[in-house]
Amino acid sequence: MTFDALLEIQSHDTRLDQLRHQMETLPERKERDALLTQQADLEARLAAQREARATLARDQKRLDDEIETVGARRSQEEASLYSGTITNARALQDLQEEIESLGRRISVLEDQVLAIMERAEPVDGEIDGLEASLVAARADLETAEQALTVAEAELAVQVAAESEARDALLPSVDESLLDEYERIRKGAGGIGVAQMVGTQCGGCHLGLSAVEVARIRKLGPGEITHCEECGRLLVP
Repeated sequence: MTFDALLEIQSHDTRLDQLRHQMETLPERKERDALLTQQADLEARLAAQREARATLARDQKRLDDEIETVGARRSQEEASLYSGTITNARALQDLQEEIESLGRRISVLEDQVLAIMERAEPVDGEIDGLEASLVAARADLETAEQALTVAEAELAVQVAAESEARDALLPSVDESLLDEYERIRKGAGGIGVAQMVGTQCGGCHLGLSAVEVARIRKLGPGEITHCEECGRLLVP
């Protein structure tokens, strides 16, 4: 019973390894991870565009403030020009030239504002598009997360059933033998015990020597042996 139970434990362990691998490589997980990457990319691009738009807004604000300052100064100069308090012809001419210079400066600033507004228009369009894409990506991600949760839950049920069946067999196996099985399994690709099939080891699938096969077949009940090729526990 000991070796039969150990072979059954191996069968459950193999299935558990398969289930855990499936858990790690679920297509739903791959889809979820791809959508996470897509969302992160969209968020990064959106942040960059928003920063670019904020820079343009700051530049426009600076220009608008300067236009307001220069405009206020021009208004003051015009008030002085038409106040009648200045009668000197040269002073009036200088004042008129200053007003014209301030007007030209305002015109230059306004052109710069228009240029910024033209640059901002496609940025605003890009931001709108990225925001819409991000909303859609988040909805897709939520759906993918739900699908992954369902897939994981289905596999978890199978893992629980296999684990329960495996644990029920443990009392049937000697503790020292079970420890050796676990040790071998860790270093032998998950297979710690195998059945001898004909003259081959069911673990490594290599043929055993005739002498070794004869020796194994003469073993008494409960005697432990190992594959001469791979070192796994071998059940005749």
